[in-house]
Amino acid sequence: MGRLAQTEGLTEIQREILATVRSFVDKEILPVATELEHKDEYPTEIVEGLKDLGIFGLMIPEEYGGLGESLLTYALCVEEIARGWMSVSGIINTHFIVAYMLQQHGTPEQKDHFLPKMATGEIRGAFSMSEPALGSDVSAISSTGVRAPDGSGDFLLTGQKMWLTNGGSSTLVAVLCRTDEGHPEGTAPHKSMTTFLVAKTPGFGEVRPGLTIPGKIDKMGYKGVDTTELIMDELRVPADRVLGGNTGRGFYQMMDGVEVGRVNVAARGCGVAQRAFELGIDYAQQRHTFGKPIAQHQAIQFKLAEMATKVEAAHALMVGAARKKDSGQRNDLEAGMAKYLASEYCKEVVEDSFRIHGGYGFSKEYEIERLYREAPMLLIGEGTAEIQKMIVGRRLLEEYRSQD
Repeated sequence: MGRLAQTEGLTEIQREILATVRSFVDKEILPVATELEHKDEYPTEIVEGLKDLGIFGLMIPEEYGGLGESLLTYALCVEEIARGWMSVSGIINTHFIVAYMLQQHGTPEQKDHFLPKMATGEIRGAFSMSEPALGSDVSAISSTGVRAPDGSGDFLLTGQKMWLTNGGSSTLVAVLCRTDEGHPEGTAPHKSMTTFLVAKTPGFGEVRPGLTIPGKIDKMGYKGVDTTELIMDELRVPADRVLGGNTGRGFYQMMDGVEVGRVNVAARGCGVAQRAFELGIDYAQQRHTFGKPIAQHQAIQFKLAEMATKVEAAHALMVGAARKKDSGQRNDLEAGMAKYLASEYCKEVVEDSFRIHGGYGFSKEYEIERLYREAPMLLIGEGTAEIQKMIVGRRLLEEYRSQD
């Protein structure tokens, strides 16, 4: 382990967990990541190994069979996993967000039913807000949940969702829909949304009556993980599968989950940037031009210095955002800053490493080619850079409101 991106003040247990994850990444992920990514092949053996390590239950409380660890521990593990292959960290992130939402907002019955099996990875989570036409405008969601006319109290969900990570492999999807019952006309859109817990079988096609997962979306990068659409046609969901038991709270529940998800995306950016730096500084010492390693050329040293500084800064901001949330404080400002900075710096560090590799960076034989295609996803995942800046700007205006 190099000097960069170290975290002060960790407990012995945290250090042991991170050492175990790093060893797993070095032995089980890095040697196969590029080959699996080029094939767009789901990393089944890697996922099974992470189940055995307890990663799927890392933040789930011990009373439900998890490890009961902090957001900081989780984020540092994600950083290590993304250093190996970012797609694997995405598989874990959506699961983690659903588990977190259940832990924070679920009814006692929902927690007892889902969390123990989520801790072992037997139930795998995914969540769905986005739709084909709305992008970052969550308030424009058109998918609906209406009461079944048979008086059962069940809901019928209808609509089309987009960009569902783990859409095929998951067995539990948290789906955000519009439910207008009990809300007077003119109610703000975000106050008439509900999160539904939809159980399903893994796979593609019609996975249960009224629910279709058409197939994997073919992407530039972020391969291996299955990203899908989700189509609901009067999908019947029991009333006891409304997250928290009450309608109209879905927007707040989802935003709470996305807030910790943004720390996760920041951690992913840190991990990918670290790997890009490692590849760049190693190649710079191997490659010779004009009779000496290119690392001895001042232009390359400047790049390495800038890359290392960005890796260090992004890591520090990410750690600060995680610790703020762990302390029980509001961290949307810090999470937005961390996600914005880490994703932007990740893109820049990866590109500098790509430039250091020269023509070989364009070859699929070199790992940096994969990172170059993966980094852009972080610019849009869990809210675009522009959305992060809006969040940060509004929070700053709240904190520094003029007294005039």
